[in-house]
Amino acid sequence: MRNQYPKLTYFMTMLIGLGFMSNPTIAQISNASQLYKSGLAATCANCHGTNGNGVVGASIPLINTFTSEHMLTQLQAYKNGSREGTIMPQLTKGYTDEQLQTIALQLGKKQ
Repeated sequence: MRNQYPKLTYFMTMLIGLGFMSNPTIAQISNASQLYKSGLAATCANCHGTNGNGVVGASIPLINTFTSEHMLTQLQAYKNGSREGTIMPQLTKGYTDEQLQTIALQLGKKQ
């Protein structure tokens, strides 16, 4: 018996194949997204230490006790110039508002 709809059969086969590939692809995208977020937050470790723990008594603030909301407020203040600093105003201007939010969510304490 001859297939009356060869293009439809081919199309359905492709859709089924894509369905099998979608779960690993979604996981890869999720992993890449988490790596991106962690990478943004890791840039703060250069001065503030891993996870914001820093060095007690150093001139650089410890940020490990900040809430995400407080951290975002401070980052935005540096970026818009309402808070002065030595290097933070320049650094924050290099990030988008979305990136600053990601950093705050990654490093800030969840309430």
